[in-house]
Amino acid sequence: MRFLKKFDIKLPLRKLSSVFNSWISTLLVVITVLFLAISAILFTGAFQSEKGPPPIAGHFSTTTSSTQATDQSTTTSTLPQTKYLVRSIPLFIDIPSINVSANLTQLGLNPDGTVQVPSSWYVPGWYRFGATPGQQGSAVILGHVDSVQGPAVFYSISQLKQGDIVSVGLSDGIVAHFSVTNVEMFQKSNFPDSSVYGNNGSSDLNLVTCGGAFDYQSHHYLSNVVVYTTYVGSSSGK
Repeated sequence: MRFLKKFDIKLPLRKLSSVFNSWISTLLVVITVLFLAISAILFTGAFQSEKGPPPIAGHFSTTTSSTQATDQSTTTSTLPQTKYLVRSIPLFIDIPSINVSANLTQLGLNPDGTVQVPSSWYVPGWYRFGATPGQQGSAVILGHVDSVQGPAVFYSISQLKQGDIVSVGLSDGIVAHFSVTNVEMFQKSNFPDSSVYGNNGSSDLNLVTCGGAFDYQSHHYLSNVVVYTTYVGSSSGK
């Protein structure tokens, strides 16, 4: 009986000791795993801090865009702006890409209110009731396309391309430079007066000549060719 009682007492203690040892082992394993995980996180964080910020694309993109916008705004504000010229009578026109170099006359209005055309086939004319080249507004120069004798001064302006340069010498010694933006043809019955002669808030030079089909009964072309150009700067004259 004593043996059994002793046995009964010792047996639970042995089981308890075994369970306790198993729990301690498990706890040590968990602590070891946590330690290794924390160490890995700390090491990764330290590595990323050496290489740069973590790749958070959304935030990084927003920050970069904001910085670029600020830099561009600052740069733009410090660039010299193209200033329009004061009024000065145009004396000559040069269009190197089509080998045009000619003096200019001045044109006004006919009694019926239409714009005069140049009296010479080879000398274009500036419409004097509009802006002068380089002023804010639209300066207009008209020239003939041909005659019974052959090509006239503006015979080739329909061949001008975007970016071609047109230069106009002014009476104050300045040469105004313009870049071709567009070449269009309109029927004379639908001529865009406002876009050619009007003030569109910029400094433009528009070249006008005849084109399209020729009416042999009236001996006139039925359309007009308009070369639109915009002011790009100036230089000292000849």
